[in-house]
Parts: sequence; structure tokens; C-alpha cells
Amino acid sequence: MPRIGLLYPTRDRGEDDFLALAGKLSPDLTVDFAYVPWGENVGRVEDLDAAGKHEAVRELGAPGRLVAAARFGTAPDVVSWACSSCSFTRGLDGALEQSRVLREGLGVPARSTSLAYLTALAHLGTRRVALASVYHRDTTASFADFLAEAGVSTVHSVSADAPSDRALAAWDGRRITELAAAADHDEAEALLIPETALHTTPLLEDLEAALGKPVLTATAVTLWDSLHALGTPPIRPGLGELFSR
Repeated sequence: MPRIGLLYPTRDRGEDDFLALAGKLSPDLTVDFAYVPWGENVGRVEDLDAAGKHEAVRELGAPGRLVAAARFGTAPDVVSWACSSCSFTRGLDGALEQSRVLREGLGVPARSTSLAYLTALAHLGTRRVALASVYHRDTTASFADFLAEAGVSTVHSVSADAPSDRALAAWDGRRITELAAAADHDEAEALLIPETALHTTPLLEDLEAALGKPVLTATAVTLWDSLHALGTPPIRPGLGELFSR
């Protein structure tokens, strides 16, 4: 199995959820992390207001910053920028630029969580979604705009306005499930949970059973898309619709 290199914004948040999912996909799948430092003027993220957080994640996603941080112990076969808001807040062109600069700088396929969502939605043939967003409503709107650039309509969204990825990493399954239920809508063909600090892998099958539709978590689409960039992702039962076809 290949080696996936994930660029990640903050240490000790949702890495164990990625590793848990990788273990369910294959015991031979290796996931390594490299960490992208926040800007020098960013203190505690939870102390920033909504506009400050928005600018902080945009700055964090500067393509040159990503390439400089991409120092893995062993060269990966594919790399992905595993931060949703740090790519979609730059719009579709900005996310594609991140991918291009990483690909040219590292010499391997390069993706991001935001681009992974577009590939996963195309794979499932889904054009209408609901968003279970942990962000401020303005950042949620940025994600809806990003999806709209690719022809995907957001029919409903909720915004939890969580203070930081530190707080999100501590959310339990009940809280994530409640957010998903609040965001669901009859006209949505799939539900998206775009945050890589959440621990969603144990919930994949139950969320889809409860809502009766695909539930695409940031962790799942990031790994699926990384494997998709190298060929055909594995089909595994119990991990949701995305890994079933």
C-alpha cells in the first residue's frame, strides 16, 4: 500500500482519527504528518474574532508556506493539505494553486481536503448537499461558495462557530451526531462535515444509517481522495457509501 503524507495545521488534534481510518482500510497503509506553522502574528486561535480566524486560515494556506512545511521522514507517494478551511477560503482557483505548487515542489500528486470533497461528490454523482459546519457562518458561506464554483448547490447549512480546532478535537460522537442531524435536509443528496479535527471515523456507518444518505467527513474524503489520486481506492464495508463503490 502507498504512503500518504498529510500536511496538518496543529499537532495532536485529529491525527488519530486519520490513523484509525487508515487501519480500517489496510494495515499496510502508512500515513505520515508534517505540520504547517501558523503565522507569526497569530496567538491563540480561540482568541481571534471571526474575521481574524478567516484571515489566519487563509494565511496558513499560502502555497509557499505549505511547500516549506512539507518535510516528511520518508517521501510520500501522494500528499494532501488536510485542512478544509485553509483551502476553500481561497476559492477554487486558490485551492488548485495550492495543489499545483505542492505537486511541482514535491514531485508527487498533491491534493487538499477541499478538492477531495469535489472529487468525492463527482464520484457519487451528487450535486445538492447540506453542510454540518463547525465554522462561523461567514466561513460556512465561503465553503458554500467554493462548492458552487464547482456546480454543487448547498440546500441547507448550520454553523456551530466552534472556538478552535483544540475544542473540536474534544467533541464526542453525540455532539457530532447532533450537528449532523440539525444540518440534514430532505433535498440534500449528501451531508458534508468539513473539519479534520473531528473524530468521525467511528460514526461513519451509523450517521449514514440514521440520515439515509452519504455522509462525507473531512477525514474520510481526504484519505479516499489521496488513494484515488494514485489509482482505485479500496472498497471496504462499514465505512460509508464513499468506500463502498
